[in-house]
Amino acid sequence: MSGVFNKMLQVREDIPLELLRVDPHQIQEILSGPTLIHLPGRRKEPLFVSTLLHGNENTGFLALQRMLLEYGDRELPRALSIFIGNVAAARLGRRRLDEQPDYNRIWGLPGDSPEHQMMAQVLEIMARRRAFASVDIHNNTGVNPHYACINHLEVPFLHLAQLFSRTVVYFIRPEGVQSMAFGRICPAVTIECGHVGEKSGIDHAHEFLHACLNLAQIPDTPVSPQDASLFHTVATLTVPSGVSFGFGNEAADILFDTKVDHLNFCELPPGTHLADLKGDPRARLEVIDETGQEVGDRFLSYRDSKIFTKVPVMPSMFTLNREIIRQDCLGYFMERMAIPEKIS
Repeated sequence: MSGVFNKMLQVREDIPLELLRVDPHQIQEILSGPTLIHLPGRRKEPLFVSTLLHGNENTGFLALQRMLLEYGDRELPRALSIFIGNVAAARLGRRRLDEQPDYNRIWGLPGDSPEHQMMAQVLEIMARRRAFASVDIHNNTGVNPHYACINHLEVPFLHLAQLFSRTVVYFIRPEGVQSMAFGRICPAVTIECGHVGEKSGIDHAHEFLHACLNLAQIPDTPVSPQDASLFHTVATLTVPSGVSFGFGNEAADILFDTKVDHLNFCELPPGTHLADLKGDPRARLEVIDETGQEVGDRFLSYRDSKIFTKVPVMPSMFTLNREIIRQDCLGYFMERMAIPEKIS
């Protein structure tokens, strides 16, 4: 990939002033496609921020707009590189378009698509620029707290995550996420800022970006267990394509409660009821662990036409959004994890 030009990616050294005042669905009127913007600052190693990798998750873009308007013509405390991702999906308020790959599932993975090549080019550019840290900003659709995700159990990653939230999630699956790829060149974190449009999420992201821009360095001292709660994502739950699903009293093979997303970040004991089998009694959820193995028998039991948890688990990202369930997953299972006493 080195030195290969990708025509999808626009790279510029300034930010159009009109971009700081438009609604997210209007970005494509100013930027015709995904754009990497480099802005100078007093400290030369740039903070890298990605937003709109999912076109319907616009909190990061709104937080960046606010921060850059506040600085106006003043010099930033640190150089800033901004990647504005799926502007075509943002125009329609969708996670991704049907013909597109997921912009947060292809980073650092082999592939010949223009999108794969574009992400590789962004990584190459930011490695050359010696990125100071990376922040990827997301929203979610279920009932979740604001929390941070890391993919590398190293002190700088934990400090960066804990600067956003005491709640920190470590995961290595799904693959191809931005923070996993960027973690090979600098400390990297994904921040989850609640529902789209919530002022609290925009405020929180805005404050975090300010804090990151003003960091002279990321601490290398161990993180105290009192300062963070660490969780480990151990399985991804999906509804197989041939299985129908619904909520409440709908007709479907698997029927979830209309408040199944309220289970997120709750520690569930074995025997917790998750769903009912209302159609095909052989229907099953797919449960994939972080090595890619099917482990449904470990986590779930099926009896009396119902689905129950089999071991203690904590769900995250459970959603009622049907498009996300089909395009991505129902959610994840986590387990509590002690902050390692000795990590690099």
